[in-house]
Amino acid sequence: MSDSPEGTGQARAGGAGGGGAGVGDEGVGDAEERVAWSGPQGAQAFAAVEAATDWLLGYPFVFRTLARWIDSRHVLVDYGCGPGKVADYGARLLGARVLGVDTSPEMLALARDSGTAVAEYHLVEGNRTVCLADASADAVMCNHVLASLPTEEAVLAVFGEIRRLLRPGAPFVLLATDPACSGREYASLRIGEPGGKYGPGDELSVRLRRTDGTWQEMRNHAWPVDVYPALLERAGFGDVVQHRPTVDEALGLVDADFGAGRTWSAERASPPLVITTALAV
Repeated sequence: MSDSPEGTGQARAGGAGGGGAGVGDEGVGDAEERVAWSGPQGAQAFAAVEAATDWLLGYPFVFRTLARWIDSRHVLVDYGCGPGKVADYGARLLGARVLGVDTSPEMLALARDSGTAVAEYHLVEGNRTVCLADASADAVMCNHVLASLPTEEAVLAVFGEIRRLLRPGAPFVLLATDPACSGREYASLRIGEPGGKYGPGDELSVRLRRTDGTWQEMRNHAWPVDVYPALLERAGFGDVVQHRPTVDEALGLVDADFGAGRTWSAERASPPLVITTALAV
């Protein structure tokens, strides 16, 4: 499978919740700026995220997993789609009808106005995508959304809405960053602080590289990946499987020039992304 060019992906750390750091925090220079993902400024900032690590160890594995279940006959929902880059890429790659949903009208406006959009986009209001019926999706992907959620109740609300959208037996594929990998400088992100230990819902900072090489910082919430299976089961999912992709695996999936373009030293030493797959019961 060919990878997307750098700069066309998203590290969806802001997620469907749209929360983030306050604009104009003191002590942050031009090269490392804190932003909020909500509002027009946040949407524009998010659209400028490079996400190289995600396009190596994240999205190719999400799509490889989804390809086991869906094709042009099926409906795929991207829950927390942001500016739509991953949703559109998935629509082209898989041939499915892709519906991107998000709580941010500004993110959805960017997605619709991209000039290359092939996915459809819908607003989430009060944790519910009112225009989508129960069991209307053949699969759901959710990329880096949980980091915006501060409580277990908020996570369960998202999982519950995703379960509502899925037909029984359909897959839910969740991409998340492991807060246990804190402090390492990856190609396009740093999670938390060196030596940091983070429990469920704890606040932590994340630095994301922009396409111009500068960095922006936001406040996220830590959700250790080992808490997902129990929460998913409470929300009506079963057959939970987790996979931590490695660089060696990725080099067999992504574009050769992209894979050879960096050393990926931190990604090799401690792969930071985990793919969790569960089936709607």
